[in-house]
Amino acid sequence: MRKSKYVIFLFLTVLIASETEAQGVEQLIQTLPNQEAFWSVTVVDGNGNKLENYNSDKLIIPASNQKLYTLATVLDRLGSDFRYTTNIYGDGELVDSIWIGNLIIKGSGDPSISGFLYEGDRYFVFKSFLEQLKAKGIKKYAGNISKNLDYFDGQVHPVGWDWYDLTFYYGVEIAALSFNNNAIDIEVFAEGLVGEKPTVKYFPNHYPVKLSDTIFDEIDIISIDNQQIIIEENKKYDEKYLRKLGSNEIYLGSKLPQGYKEEESLSISDAGNFFTETFEVFLRRNGIISEDSSLLDIQYSSVLDSYPVLASHTSKPLSELVKWANKESDNFYTEMMLKTMAAEKQGVPGTFENGIKEVRDFLAEQGVDTNLVKMNDGSGLAMGNYTTSGNISKLLYSMKSHHEWDVFYDSFPVAGIDGSIAHRFKGTELYNNVRAKTGYVSGVRTLSGYMTTGSGKEIIFSIATNHFAGKVSPVDNSHQQILQYLYEKY
Repeated sequence: MRKSKYVIFLFLTVLIASETEAQGVEQLIQTLPNQEAFWSVTVVDGNGNKLENYNSDKLIIPASNQKLYTLATVLDRLGSDFRYTTNIYGDGELVDSIWIGNLIIKGSGDPSISGFLYEGDRYFVFKSFLEQLKAKGIKKYAGNISKNLDYFDGQVHPVGWDWYDLTFYYGVEIAALSFNNNAIDIEVFAEGLVGEKPTVKYFPNHYPVKLSDTIFDEIDIISIDNQQIIIEENKKYDEKYLRKLGSNEIYLGSKLPQGYKEEESLSISDAGNFFTETFEVFLRRNGIISEDSSLLDIQYSSVLDSYPVLASHTSKPLSELVKWANKESDNFYTEMMLKTMAAEKQGVPGTFENGIKEVRDFLAEQGVDTNLVKMNDGSGLAMGNYTTSGNISKLLYSMKSHHEWDVFYDSFPVAGIDGSIAHRFKGTELYNNVRAKTGYVSGVRTLSGYMTTGSGKEIIFSIATNHFAGKVSPVDNSHQQILQYLYEKY
């Protein structure tokens, strides 16, 4: 009798342990804060078998986890060795060191004409153009600096981007010819007395950008209207920036505590003009001047092949651009590569719609259920994006056998080391054992990637918390608890 009771006890213990293991993530989630939110977790092993499955097939808002779909497709369709080439063509001839005619810059969709991939030198590409033009013997030009934007269509923002986001660096224009991520960079120093205006520094610090206390009426001026104020040191920073839609009137209305420093990048309107106007000033300041005014008109692709190339820039390989986009969660890079893929695979001009079509086709090829994928953009900023954590995990698993796997894997942020999770998971067992893409829009936090567990196994996970109220830090802590649970269990 005693032996029978022991057997029954042992059986019940195993049964309860099995149920606890099977429902582990769900039970853990029920103990976490933000119970008002919708949670979804999918975990698979190295063979694609599901280890954890909580709301895996329910629709979620992916936020920037959508970049995983886009960047994987870009690597597949264009290849990691793809490079952008931006040319300056000459319509005219060189006479006694003067180029008699126009300089025509053809936009190639290159997102990297900035300092991010060139050790912070935002003029790196402009300097290369300058040296090549001087090497051709050009000291002046009698004509215009023109632009060709035919590579992309004229839609500069995807469907579903919120108007508020269009002021900031993460909501800039997507254009075939782009400089400095189509944004101006500002630094604000609250060095004065309470009630005074703080000091503002900005880049580019020349035409077409001007700082003022009132809005300029001049055409082609990007005006920064500084109405910020310094407040008491013990008060909280109150941010307020706004660019009037369809204009280059940028309002600064923040309240900064004494001693506070703020850095921000704010979007501009008309990216093509921003490029050519800034480049014209750069040339003039460095010894190549125009003999008459620069009317920045547009030249079309059909005539460019007959003109000589006076200067050319080739970007770093796509592998480097994808790494930047994934680690830094850069919306601009991602959308530029989406449109580039559309232009290369479905013909010029590249469109958001055709780029999304390429992504959906690729996902279907990888076995992802595209009936449960809704995309309005490539980066995840748009409203109306939906997928499932099961789908994200499916893609991450399928990429392990893709020929671009090494590049894809290397592009992920590393826990406590770099990218968007550089400051997370330090001092924990997850440090350097998690490679994951973050995602955030208001009320949404996502995290998907790869983990080496405590036993040395490789697992794939996708975690989504939608419709949470309050700050994001408690949700981040909850995601860390889930990952710690997975690290210990597997």
